[in-house]
Amino acid sequence: MEKVAVLGAGSWGTALSIVLADNGHDVRLWTHRKEQAETINTTHKNEKYLEIMIPEQIKAFSSLEEAVKEVSYIVIVVPTKAIREICEQLNQVLKTNATVIHASKGIEPKSLKRVSEMIAEDLQGYEEEDIVVLSGPSHAEEVAKRQPTTVTVSSNNEKHAQLAQDLFFNEAFRVYTSTDMIGIELGGALKNIIALGAGISDGLGYGDNAKAALITRGLAEITRLGTSLGANPLTFLGLPGVGDLIVTCTSVHSRNWRAGNLLGKGRKLDDVLDQMGMVVEGVRTAKAAYQFAQSQGIEMPITSGIYQILFEDKEPKQVVEQLMNRNKREELDDLASLLRSRYTD
Repeated sequence: MEKVAVLGAGSWGTALSIVLADNGHDVRLWTHRKEQAETINTTHKNEKYLEIMIPEQIKAFSSLEEAVKEVSYIVIVVPTKAIREICEQLNQVLKTNATVIHASKGIEPKSLKRVSEMIAEDLQGYEEEDIVVLSGPSHAEEVAKRQPTTVTVSSNNEKHAQLAQDLFFNEAFRVYTSTDMIGIELGGALKNIIALGAGISDGLGYGDNAKAALITRGLAEITRLGTSLGANPLTFLGLPGVGDLIVTCTSVHSRNWRAGNLLGKGRKLDDVLDQMGMVVEGVRTAKAAYQFAQSQGIEMPITSGIYQILFEDKEPKQVVEQLMNRNKREELDDLASLLRSRYTD
């Protein structure tokens, strides 16, 4: 049995806590809201995020110092915009050399820093090789109900990846390892942009043909940007790429799809975010990816179109027309050139 602190009591943090509790670990679920911690401890529910009973062995804390006291593992599941802040708080209270695992899916605007890079920069005593990422096609609602789910963990330190695999692995939650940390993190982050697009497409009333095209060409954009930053292009054909794209672009469980769906129906971004009441990572990630692609001359027409809808108030139908009327080209040119450059250099 390991003592594990899960930082972030939203739907994903709660679901991962349930996995850990099922594996017999001592789980400490931290939230910055005192009333939420009290509700979880007295009712064993977290109804704003998940309609499911929480195992009694999961104890909620609003004190970060108490939550991380003498823990062997820290699982960070806060929104990407809060990563640096939580690291600064940990610097004040963390007394043990815990293994850090993050399950946050996003990137930082302007810098395009991955979550592991942000943690390594701001968490004292940790380098990027000390961090583990957990990602893959995994709706929190299904994980919490113990429905079959498969994810991937990755670290620049193979031992840490294997420790994380052992920590989470059970009969309902299968965990693979990967050596491509860059690809794992970018796949998990960038798919949220395409999920917004899938929701917009559905909100406009388009069918499966449009969504299939969006997912497939979206994968090409993810691969193009990811490989420019050092990812293995084959990673995006696995769970953190194709797998996460499918689950996020096709399900009403996806908050990015839901936000996009409202945008496609004519709602404005501020109204959509207010109605959602939860962080929509794809919005922040779209800005980051667009800015980076523009600065580096990377072609990302879908991402560019979604950026225009989100931040330039362009009508979704105009963006669709813009995408459909792009110049003719050969479909596999991108992937073929990426694979050639990687395996023939």
